[in-house]
Amino acid sequence: MSKEPERQALTFFVETRFQRLARRPGGVPRERALEMAQENIENSKPEFEAWLDTELQELANIVRSAEAGTAEPGWIEDICSRSRQMRDLGATMGFVLLTFVANNLCEILEGTQAGHEYNMETIRCHLDALLLARQKQYREMPLEQLPELIKGLRLVAQSASIGLDVVPK
Repeated sequence: MSKEPERQALTFFVETRFQRLARRPGGVPRERALEMAQENIENSKPEFEAWLDTELQELANIVRSAEAGTAEPGWIEDICSRSRQMRDLGATMGFVLLTFVANNLCEILEGTQAGHEYNMETIRCHLDALLLARQKQYREMPLEQLPELIKGLRLVAQSASIGLDVVPK
């Protein structure tokens, strides 16, 4: 068998319109752009909080109907979608605990889509934690200041992801 000589791949760098525009003189300095972005986030917080209140109420309604056996088909996907939105927006808005809890709930619910059975107590526990995270004193609190809560929620998520019915002690 003859061995073909090894050929080097050529890499082409394409300059995009955005890259050209970004290098133009003028415009807003980086530090000012960051300040403006932060100001926009701060100005958007009341709107976000109103949206969050509505979402939490909807989640509570879905969970109540699931517990009563009257939930719409696809209710788990609905909770998962709402949790993803809370996680993503919570991160942007600086709601650290909300982001953590919503992400945990996403992981648990994605596990149900992978074939694990859901546990309503686990979902209810995370809904309660989301309601706690909404409270003013917990909004921007670092996770390091809530070690018991974080550890407990991680254990619940871990037990749900491996299909356990109870949280290990």
